[in-house]
Amino acid sequence: MIRSTLPALAALALLAGCGGGTTPAAGTAPNAAAAAAPPACPRVAVLAEGAEMTRYRPGARPGPRAVEVQARLTGVQSRCDLAPRNAGLDLTLVVQAEAERGPALTGGMVELPYFIAVTDGAEGRVLNRGSDVLSLSFSGAERRAAAGGEEMMVRIPGDVRRAAERVVLVSFQLTPEQLEANRRGGR
Repeated sequence: MIRSTLPALAALALLAGCGGGTTPAAGTAPNAAAAAAPPACPRVAVLAEGAEMTRYRPGARPGPRAVEVQARLTGVQSRCDLAPRNAGLDLTLVVQAEAERGPALTGGMVELPYFIAVTDGAEGRVLNRGSDVLSLSFSGAERRAAAGGEEMMVRIPGDVRRAAERVVLVSFQLTPEQLEANRRGGR
């Protein structure tokens, strides 16, 4: 499924980046300032085709009354650190989402699976992939909820400059039917 969504790279919405330069303080040696500068980070983006998820009650025919939850990835916070012993970059991510309760949802908790993929950038080839779950809780009659996941650390091994050229993609883990609905423009 990842390979079928990689052409969406052109439609990615950039959500986060890190690193950047710092200006040396007065009286600071340039080399000391360069050593203190944070490393450049890979580009982090949400796959357009995987940014939304509509989940229906299991076994139900898709329709407005069968919707359990409609969710949307709203952002990704990221930061980079040099990995110990020059082992590459450590990229720390926190995925954020919001959701709307559907009429078929029973209970107040939903779990939304998502994945993070590190690609080579140029060709879109997946080099590494991990998954997790965002847990959202609706209180009482509340129709909307938002949540951020726990910090997820991804080590991108190798040369720091090459690691910073990678592209990190985030997407809900969709079923083939959900992916097709997103491609048609429907949730």
